[in-house]
Amino acid sequence: MIRESKKPLWSLIGGCALTLVLIMPSVWAAGTIEFGENKSISLGAGLRTAYTSFEDSAGSGDDSSDFDLQSLRLYVSGQIHKNVKFTFNTECKGCVFGQDEGDIGNGGEVDVLDAIVQFEFSPEFNIWAGRMLTPADRIEMNGPYYGLNWNQFTVPLLPSDQTGQAGLLGRDDGVTIWGTLNKFQYAVGAFDGVEGGPNQDDNILLSARFAYNFLNMESNPGYYTSSTYYGGLGDIFTLALSFQSQSDGTGTATEAGDFDAVILDALFEKVLPNNDVLTLEAELKSIDADLSAAALADPSCFCLFDGDSSFFTAAYLFNNSESFGRFQPYVRYTSNEPNAGADSDLTEVGLNYIIDSHNLRLNINWSSGDANLTGARGPDVDGLSIGFQIQI
Repeated sequence: MIRESKKPLWSLIGGCALTLVLIMPSVWAAGTIEFGENKSISLGAGLRTAYTSFEDSAGSGDDSSDFDLQSLRLYVSGQIHKNVKFTFNTECKGCVFGQDEGDIGNGGEVDVLDAIVQFEFSPEFNIWAGRMLTPADRIEMNGPYYGLNWNQFTVPLLPSDQTGQAGLLGRDDGVTIWGTLNKFQYAVGAFDGVEGGPNQDDNILLSARFAYNFLNMESNPGYYTSSTYYGGLGDIFTLALSFQSQSDGTGTATEAGDFDAVILDALFEKVLPNNDVLTLEAELKSIDADLSAAALADPSCFCLFDGDSSFFTAAYLFNNSESFGRFQPYVRYTSNEPNAGADSDLTEVGLNYIIDSHNLRLNINWSSGDANLTGARGPDVDGLSIGFQIQI
């Protein structure tokens, strides 16, 4: 959930959306229905599930093994005017079915992921309002479904990814202005950010992303991103700079501190003469969280990572149009360097089997290291993951 005060309403809306999709005729699933000029509704779904095994991670000290439904999403979008659209998506992360009939989710809930009113006037200028992704770096804008590797969230994440006072899965309540000017793309937004806790003055979170496409233009919904297009857009080279800032955005009510983040990310994708595809992705992230010793010692602290992090990913997609799918081996290296505490790193070596781009793929990967999304050093373990992703 995002905030306790909003939990009943969002849970009710999410449950209604789930019921609506489940009772609709199958001919409506993952399709678009038009009911007038510039009026339509589209439905879809996404699922990610994986088997994971990590050494020495079980409570007994033995290796752990788990089958995990990592994400289940229901997508609803539509249009009610030539310039007005809407998006309503739900997320059930780590879903389990409850004991009571109709219960689903973590503790019997479905969370509202996106709830957006979209005023789209031209490629150059658009306004979205509601609950949405805060403009940020590429991996935040990808979400889990449009990343290059399976485990892209191994660097410290921004406030809206802390699953607490500041948002859920990169989303927050606010407004974003975005558009494209030739090869320049921008997205600038204002959001609630952390509410309560250190933010007793109700300061807003400012968030922005500016990207320049040196070669072909990237093509995504709104200001979202992907970390690979599997060669479908030709040669890509994009550099982007992101900012986030909130006064009293970290700490506690009595020991508040300011939060600032600056992130540079890059994507290069080259279609080779034999139609194989080389993809390179990299990011440098610097986060300044003004935390006192007293705040760090307080269990109620909304404490954010303070320091630098980076990652680099290289992938190679083999073109074989005669087969069912295409193989894409990759390697990724992550490094987290907090200003206080020990450094950490992680190496992931994996293989994607691409059947229908981001809509249908399989993955197997091996990882080794002690880096994770908190930025603090974790256990140094080796792990194996076998994953499946589908979207309709």
